[in-house]
Amino acid sequence: QVQLAESGGGLVQAGGSLRLSCSVSGPSFSRYTVAWFRQAPGKGREFVSATRYGGTSTHYEDTVKGRFTISRDNAKKTVYLQMDNLQPEDTAIYYCAATSTGILSTIRREDSYPHWGQGTQVTVSR
Repeated sequence: QVQLAESGGGLVQAGGSLRLSCSVSGPSFSRYTVAWFRQAPGKGREFVSATRYGGTSTHYEDTVKGRFTISRDNAKKTVYLQMDNLQPEDTAIYYCAATSTGILSTIRREDSYPHWGQGTQVTVSR
């Protein structure tokens, strides 16, 4: 059974930084593709970033490129999302998700991920 738990959210001023963590329990963590999604108030959930199994590649949504950095520590079974130069439009609940398939063509699709965390709130004030 794979379980995910996010942490690190909070309130920050525009231009500030936060680092989110996603702790993954279960076997064979290095074989999992792990992604971050976010859901802003009144909007659908959208892809933010992903790290493919074994750290073979990373992927970002266009509006976060150059500001967010995803990384993974296989020994700690944790994926991080370093978020710099945060803007009010980054305000959302951030979810991490995992899949053992990691197909490149579908890595940005929400329905590619069977395992989800409960989410952590990120609020960016002006």
